[in-house]
Amino acid sequence: MSILDRDYFKDEEKAFAKLESVLWPGGPVCPHCGVVNDAHKIAANPKKKVRYGLYRCNACKCQFTVTVGTVFESSHIPLHKWLQAAYLLCSSKKGISAKQIERTLEITYKSAWFMMHRLREAMAPAKPGPLGGEGMVIEADETYMGKRKGIPSGPSKFVSGFGWVSPPPRENYRKIVALVERGGKARSFHVDRVNKRTIRKILFENASRASELMTDEHTVYPATGAHFVAHFTVNHSQEEYVRDRAHTNTVEGFFSIFKRGMKGIYQHCSEKHLHRYLAEFDFRYSEREALGVDDVARTERALAGAQGKRLTYRNPD
Repeated sequence: MSILDRDYFKDEEKAFAKLESVLWPGGPVCPHCGVVNDAHKIAANPKKKVRYGLYRCNACKCQFTVTVGTVFESSHIPLHKWLQAAYLLCSSKKGISAKQIERTLEITYKSAWFMMHRLREAMAPAKPGPLGGEGMVIEADETYMGKRKGIPSGPSKFVSGFGWVSPPPRENYRKIVALVERGGKARSFHVDRVNKRTIRKILFENASRASELMTDEHTVYPATGAHFVAHFTVNHSQEEYVRDRAHTNTVEGFFSIFKRGMKGIYQHCSEKHLHRYLAEFDFRYSEREALGVDDVARTERALAGAQGKRLTYRNPD
């Protein structure tokens, strides 16, 4: 039997019960006054327009559901379809397109696109702690992907009157910096410039300096790497990729998964939304099977991240 045959993927009342078990493990929490487990449930009645999962707080007398204050709030799409979309997104290694969600859930493309962005918002960590720690290794690297708007791309070609035109320099592409723990989590960032100031800020705010740092020979790393327990580099320009424990193969593997997903599944992403796709791939990598997290557990962790986040269609940034 398929996992998607479970009750909460098909029945609206069961879907609310599932989300409540994830977001309210200690009982209903009133979003208006904050009182925990002091509310009574109102039975759903479509004829009287009583919604599924509706509660009334005994303290402040306000009504609420588990979706209030989450990325699911004010959505006209049934919650069981939201749970299906969350599972499909979390269980697909390289993601799932909005067009596929449109066909699978039988909703509009506009709704599917916005659902995906809301779920990516749920995947983004609210207050991420530093990666690494004593005895751990962090690999850092940068990559360039997709031309920025208004910049030409492609291989060198002959243009009449100009001669051979070369591809634009790296500065004209979108720049991504990623930190990956060996055997652990990943965190990536869309940046305007790859320079010493940017790298210093990212590493100091997101990596424990008790870790060992592994990078390539790029000149932006040594000044910041000196603040870590140890800093090892490999010289890719000299075709050196592994030297004892020193390598950046883990972070390059993360970039490989990200680029395969972006080019093969999503195909196009505007620069202003790139950070959401990075959050999606960070989440799936950090909650992967190798760390003991299966598809169902990964989906529940994504749903747990929906609390306290709101995203509107007119302001999805």
